[in-house]
Amino acid sequence: MSPRRTIILLLCLLLTVPAIARAEAEADPFESINRPLFVFNDKVDEYLLRPTARGYRWVMPDPAEQGVTNFFSNLRDVNAAVNGVLQGRPANAARASGRVLLNSTIGILGLFDVASRMGLTPYRTDFGHTLAVWGFPQGPYLVVPLLGPKTVRSGTGTIFDGYTSVESTIDDVRLRNSTRGLDLVSTRARLLKADDLISGDRYIFVRDAYLQSRRALVSEGELKDDFSDFGDNGWDEEF
Repeated sequence: MSPRRTIILLLCLLLTVPAIARAEAEADPFESINRPLFVFNDKVDEYLLRPTARGYRWVMPDPAEQGVTNFFSNLRDVNAAVNGVLQGRPANAARASGRVLLNSTIGILGLFDVASRMGLTPYRTDFGHTLAVWGFPQGPYLVVPLLGPKTVRSGTGTIFDGYTSVESTIDDVRLRNSTRGLDLVSTRARLLKADDLISGDRYIFVRDAYLQSRRALVSEGELKDDFSDFGDNGWDEEF
């Protein structure tokens, strides 16, 4: 993302802070719109993503599948380093940068996670988290077509992280899209077992699990377990 576009994005978000804060008092004010979009996304997942993920898991040997997972985790560490700097957390930025250096060299372009074996654990963060550190409110829950559950804050973070990701620097459009597609399929394959955890109203389950996941991320994992308020929850996904 160019500096000009970044500044425009942040200014637009700043101007909407008061409205976002008011809407946050009600976590899901757009439920009547979100539910049909959720059904649409669920059908896309049922007929396209899930079968593709199952086929991917069937043809990929476990070591190769883990290597793909490690590769994309290494790319996300680059974003983590950037966000660590923006959050004013140099230690976390250095940790993420150290992981990228080790895994990109000794780990052969990130195919092997040697950094974790050396005690250098990942820093789980994104630009939505950075906005929370800066004091921006979460905003209401949204279901975005094809992208799934978001909040105003996390959705803005997704846009920023997408433009500042390593994949966005790939000039070849076909290669860039193929890379992002492989990342999507790899992520969905890792979540196949989570399908069995969903019970009751799927929309409410996914919504509450997502909001709980975001709260855990923003609070650095220091979050009291309040799943009992939601019902049958417990989905841990990389939102």
